[in-house]
Amino acid sequence: MTASPILVIGRTGQVAQAIASLGHPGLILAGRPDADLADAASLARTLERTSPALVINTGAFTSVDGAESEPAAAMTINADGPAALAGLCESARIPLIHLSTDCVFDGRKSSAYAPDDAAEPLGVYGATKLAGEHAVAAASRHLIIRVSWIFSQFGSNFVRTMLNAARSREEVTVVDDQYGCPTHAPALAAALLEIAQVACAPGFAGWGTYHLAGAGETDRAGMTRTIYAESARHGGPTARVRAVSTADYPTPAARPLNARLDMSRTSEVFGISLPDWRAGLAETVAILLKETGPK
Repeated sequence: MTASPILVIGRTGQVAQAIASLGHPGLILAGRPDADLADAASLARTLERTSPALVINTGAFTSVDGAESEPAAAMTINADGPAALAGLCESARIPLIHLSTDCVFDGRKSSAYAPDDAAEPLGVYGATKLAGEHAVAAASRHLIIRVSWIFSQFGSNFVRTMLNAARSREEVTVVDDQYGCPTHAPALAAALLEIAQVACAPGFAGWGTYHLAGAGETDRAGMTRTIYAESARHGGPTARVRAVSTADYPTPAARPLNARLDMSRTSEVFGISLPDWRAGLAETVAILLKETGPK
């Protein structure tokens, strides 16, 4: 870690909680009301008070479907807030790591998306996150890290949702034509701190946009079956998985059918790659079942 603290914005989110769980000294986690992306003055006060060596912004309006009905709120948190934060960091010459999403892509590419591929979001969430990327990119020392399908024992996420569903249903319906790279939040958190260390080193010049997601890929139905296989190993809840196409399972927001991210640039510049998502999934299911009981 650096001598000066690293400030993490978005204290209650999955990634911030995962960063906190690593127990590294020199970390300051801040959230509302002290560091509110909807309140630029609060961000300024927190930066002045903490004098960080680097800022990691994990905060976001993360409800993909909710953004369709609350576009103004999504824009405030996902674009206006990061714009204000980037401006403050630029003025203070503080490097900024900003998390973004695979949802900036339309999913029509047949292979994994590279950082320089054209971003064409399908919905409000992706559009507001892309606007946030553009704002952050105006800062001279920025790293935009796009992540994908985050899961963990923290907060609300796909793994917890599927386990909860199996407690009350014998069958769950899940799409099988959306592909992505599930990402274990604790592994992501450790990688972000490694990236922060490199970015704070004298002479670092690799600013720009990167991708960081778990190794391996799957579809949503396949991930659900893996969740239930792990749950069964521990005597936990399971359900039949009925696979359907996205066209037969409408949601308020359209999602990219291909959310796979190419991590080559991240590996080349930082020497970092994340472990296979299945290892993190096994750990997560075991923890969640201990918290809630097997059934």
